[in-house]
Amino acid sequence: MVNESLDTRRHHWTRPTRRGRPALLAGVVLVLGVAVAVLVLMLAREGMFGPPPRTLVIPEGRRASQVYAAVDRSLDVPPGTTRKAVGKADLALPLEVKGNPEGYLFPATYPVTSGTTPTSLLTYMVDTARQRFGADHIAAGARRNHLSVHQAVTIASIVQAEAGTTADMGKVSRVIYNRLARGMPLQMDSMLNYALKRSTLDTTVDDTKIDSAYNSYEHRGLPPTPIDNPGEQAMEAAITPTPGRWLYFVTVAPGDTRFTDSYAEHLRNVQEFNRNRLEASGS
Repeated sequence: MVNESLDTRRHHWTRPTRRGRPALLAGVVLVLGVAVAVLVLMLAREGMFGPPPRTLVIPEGRRASQVYAAVDRSLDVPPGTTRKAVGKADLALPLEVKGNPEGYLFPATYPVTSGTTPTSLLTYMVDTARQRFGADHIAAGARRNHLSVHQAVTIASIVQAEAGTTADMGKVSRVIYNRLARGMPLQMDSMLNYALKRSTLDTTVDDTKIDSAYNSYEHRGLPPTPIDNPGEQAMEAAITPTPGRWLYFVTVAPGDTRFTDSYAEHLRNVQEFNRNRLEASGS
């Protein structure tokens, strides 16, 4: 009798009840999930999945020279490498630019991997600009204003450089259109700064006499190329300028840009701008 009882116990398996089965399954899933998580963490620590992804951010309004330097730093290549790559990159640029990608290195966030090169990044930027600026409504907007898309991009680059805020972009664009329509020189310091390879609010009389196609004090019309790489908001402003008669503007204080069609009023605004700058400098 003892042997038979022991034999029965030896072959008796405990079976989970219906309530117990889900709990058992949940436990198995939890154990497996923890095991997988630990494995992934170990592999990541050992570099089995490669380095974490990187990105390169190109903000609106950067000049081509600044973009080249940013790419060089991001890819850890000698300074000047990206600039040299431009001529060999076979970029899909408009014929008007004659190989100069200024205005078409679209500001955005770009992925950077171990296989990324200066040429591949430049190509990515130009192709993105072609897609964004080649949209039907952009082309239609340029035609509506009797411009080519390239001229619209050039206006957008000036708007990007001159507007203190996004809200001012449409008004700055209108000033450009109004001055062009009257045959007035644009007289915008951002274009002088581009020619002089600098960024400053201080413009002297001598600056306005430099021999450059970007000297909008001496030359009428648009500059030969964009002066930076504008974003979509500046481009929208370039094709849909805010209605108005303004011919002048000056930012007298941060967030306070004054637009007017009166030269006398503009001079008063400029005087206020100069006073504010003197006070800020403690002079």
